[in-house]
Amino acid sequence: SRQRYVLGDTAMQKMAQSHVFLSGIGGLGVEIGKLGNALTVHDTKQCTKWDLGINFFIHEDDITSQRNRAEATLHRIAELNPYVHVAASTVPLNETTDLSFLKQYQCVILTEVSLLLQKKINDFCHAQQPPIKFISADVYGICSRLFCDFGDEFEVMDTTGEEPKEIFISNITQSNPGIVTCLENHPHRLETGQFLTFREVNGMSCLNGSTHQITVVSPYSFSIGNTSDMEPYLHGGIAVQVKTPKTFYFERLEKQITNPLCLVADFSKPQEPLQIHVAMLALNHFQENFGRSPNIGCLQDAEEMLKIAMSISETLENKPQVNGDVVKWLSRTAQGFLAPLAAAVGGVASQEVLKAVTGKFSPLQQWLYIDMLDIATPLEEMGSEEFLPRGDRYDALRACIGDSLLQKLHDLNVFLVGCGAIGCEMLKNFALLGVGTGQDKGLVTITDPDLIEKSNLNRQFLFRPHHIQKPKSYTAAEATLNINPYLKIDSYINKVCPATENTYSDEFYTKQDVIVTALDNVEARRYIDSRCVANLRPLVDSGTMGTKGHTEVIVPHLTESYNSHRDPPEEEIPFCTLKSFPAAIEHTIQWARDKFESSFSHKPSLFNKFWQTYPSAEEVLQRIKSGESLEGCFHVIKTLSRRPRSWTQCVELARVKFEKYFSHKALQLLHSFPLDTRLKDGSLFWQSPKRPPFPVKFEFNDPLHYGFIVSAAKLFATVYCVPFTEKDLSEEAIFKIISAVKVPEFRPSNKVVQTDETARKPDHIPVSSEDERNAIFQLEKSILSNEALENDLQMKPISFEKDDDSNGHIDFITAASNLRAKMYNIEPADRFKTKRIAGKIIPAIATATAAVSGLVALELIKVVGGYPADAYKNCFLNLAIPIMVFTETAEVRRTEIRNGISFTIWDRWTIYGKEDFTLLDFINAVREKYGIEPTMVVQGVKMLYVPVMPGHIKRLKLTMQKLVKPSADKKYVDLTVSFAPETDGEEDLPGPPVRYYFVQEDN
Repeated sequence: SRQRYVLGDTAMQKMAQSHVFLSGIGGLGVEIGKLGNALTVHDTKQCTKWDLGINFFIHEDDITSQRNRAEATLHRIAELNPYVHVAASTVPLNETTDLSFLKQYQCVILTEVSLLLQKKINDFCHAQQPPIKFISADVYGICSRLFCDFGDEFEVMDTTGEEPKEIFISNITQSNPGIVTCLENHPHRLETGQFLTFREVNGMSCLNGSTHQITVVSPYSFSIGNTSDMEPYLHGGIAVQVKTPKTFYFERLEKQITNPLCLVADFSKPQEPLQIHVAMLALNHFQENFGRSPNIGCLQDAEEMLKIAMSISETLENKPQVNGDVVKWLSRTAQGFLAPLAAAVGGVASQEVLKAVTGKFSPLQQWLYIDMLDIATPLEEMGSEEFLPRGDRYDALRACIGDSLLQKLHDLNVFLVGCGAIGCEMLKNFALLGVGTGQDKGLVTITDPDLIEKSNLNRQFLFRPHHIQKPKSYTAAEATLNINPYLKIDSYINKVCPATENTYSDEFYTKQDVIVTALDNVEARRYIDSRCVANLRPLVDSGTMGTKGHTEVIVPHLTESYNSHRDPPEEEIPFCTLKSFPAAIEHTIQWARDKFESSFSHKPSLFNKFWQTYPSAEEVLQRIKSGESLEGCFHVIKTLSRRPRSWTQCVELARVKFEKYFSHKALQLLHSFPLDTRLKDGSLFWQSPKRPPFPVKFEFNDPLHYGFIVSAAKLFATVYCVPFTEKDLSEEAIFKIISAVKVPEFRPSNKVVQTDETARKPDHIPVSSEDERNAIFQLEKSILSNEALENDLQMKPISFEKDDDSNGHIDFITAASNLRAKMYNIEPADRFKTKRIAGKIIPAIATATAAVSGLVALELIKVVGGYPADAYKNCFLNLAIPIMVFTETAEVRRTEIRNGISFTIWDRWTIYGKEDFTLLDFINAVREKYGIEPTMVVQGVKMLYVPVMPGHIKRLKLTMQKLVKPSADKKYVDLTVSFAPETDGEEDLPGPPVRYYFVQEDN
């Protein structure tokens, strides 16, 4: 379901009907094979020990049994999606093969195939009608290449996959061109050349239903052509973006080799793709000439490859400059294989396959090169023996990074937070890299509190259907050991947040060499980042949303931290908009979600809490009669007195709620603000974005109305512990109950309707004396009727669960939201869209997850190697467009205090005290050690010393023990200090955190 939100149903259906041919099930082929299409996997090679370090689906018994790679991986690929057919082929594929068998496929992917054969197969695919989409991809050492050819012309219906934008209009000029202005503080975010259609425009009504190409004038306005002959614009109107098809043009591989069109991923090195293009062509020629790849670390082979590169460059159209270092490092490592690089390029390639078979998203045109040349320079000093094979599963990796760096990976202590989609991919990368497999050192610690859900299976690739409802962390650990049984791994089900500080103490963090986060919770990320900064530990963070992804590397003393920048806050829907003036379907869905939470979770929880505090109704009656105020008692008594006690009463309650929500609410608003109401400036009250409501008349035969009654009644029955049967749910039974319901008549109220968009929902609604008298009467009545017994004082709160279709939660929210949308004349949303918005579901797809995790693992290698700041790269990608942008990490900022004294976020001052150490001693110790005297000392939110506050001067004589009051096992406390400004009247100057140890440590 999460992938449906990315691709949409049409693309999913096309994907299900497609058939893909994938040749070469090595480390890159198996990454592409995870994508879940009907697939034929082709390979002619046998499994070897080398494969254990690059192919996560090949195990040691496959080597001893001398299995073919395609046959060995077939059932493991098929396990990923039982709904698609996967077949294996082991027949030879070479220059003499009759290629007509490829006509049955919509897409052909080649890995580990010679360039000559790639050209032949590409020519065949391109010549078919319609063309067979062609993709070739390779990883050689520390460089990778991806090429796409989807035929002369390839039409795409949706280039971005983004939801069409809706823009509320505030004005349209009568002019040539007509200028459309959108609502204040709501930028349109459109681009020149896009198309819009209009609806609900008052005055210039001929625009409604028409489509116009726009030219952007400013962030808040755009032009649409001649409007001078139209009627004057009055008010309102919504402009909706129209998706238009786009045609992409491709050239064959043969032609593209000489004049390549490359996606530039690192704008600081715009020439690098062409340089790698030439180097990889030289490698292909070397392989053809000598029947082998260059030998590992062989300078003679590197020189030969450089000569070939020079001659190739002369044959290309732009005669690109040859980069000798690129050629040399490609030659030295070409026999090797960097598994995380394969994950990154494999994720991108998989997305291109989806584009090829669905026609959704913009295809790659036509080459992408991703490399790890940043790791090469420090390896210059190593002798060639460092890179030579040792006959173990890590030989492919050793050929790229050398044995010393490989051993550091084995000895690594790493803490992985989150075992979802990225977490599963990271564990696979750890297993292939041998992270945490050292004999004496090294450990992978993982934690995730969640259980596996069915919706996880399409991208959290370590999990299978039989794992559903098992803990993610334990299951992921077990699956990782299947890839590499030598991994040492500890798994936990703890949350990582301030409440778990005892579980993950500073001592725990200092034992970790690096922390990797794979979370979608921003607050948890910020917390972990703060712990990494406090304990001087590197952090590699990443995340995805649909086809978008990012990676960020945080290294002590070199880079800024995650908390150094803030994402813009999520826009909250104003309370008055939700309550009375919805303008979009998102508003009605949030209103329905809030109604669910209030009626079926919050109120039942408060009800139970109240009766746990006051166990008897008689006692409560006595207390309120004596004038005592019991918090929440009036709402609890109201709930008790109206409690449904049968299925019939649950249905009746649902029918009454229908009238209240979708009829009386509209009548009340129109009573408070009639349709002709005007504001002080003379403009209409009911104009865009405010939409006047109209009461909905209940119709039993309307599926939407009926759906609300049934779903609401079932939920009321659940919270009030009322049993019901299948017979009770029959249309006949519901109709009989509904027909007998006496619906209360509408009585207008003079209550003030909130129209201020800045107003927040009130915490408490005041209780009138009449409410108090009613409560006493209602409670007396319940007691006398024996309806305030122990069972009556309990409810069953419901926790919202979006992925269980049988519980009726999304059914209720969809029905309630769409009824409210109907009341306000808002376009309704289907159940699927409602579920995404109400459940705050983050669309997800395995392609972006694989790419991001591969990039994280590449940065991890640099962190472990202790690389300089300019080697690290952050990345933002959007595989739909496609773009991939590498940037250098932000250099850590230094804050000046004064007199040359400065600090960064990574600095922490340390003071060692003793038992009788006073606050004054602490201040003097800071001055003596660091050359500046603190004027303010704070512990968390507690102000220990602020000179201007009464009594604080006396605190200087108090001991630090007495001021801080540490627990017996507490060795230190972290304090914040600040310093007097140079000029009176200015703010105090900030300082770094100061860790104060209560006694001098032995070491």
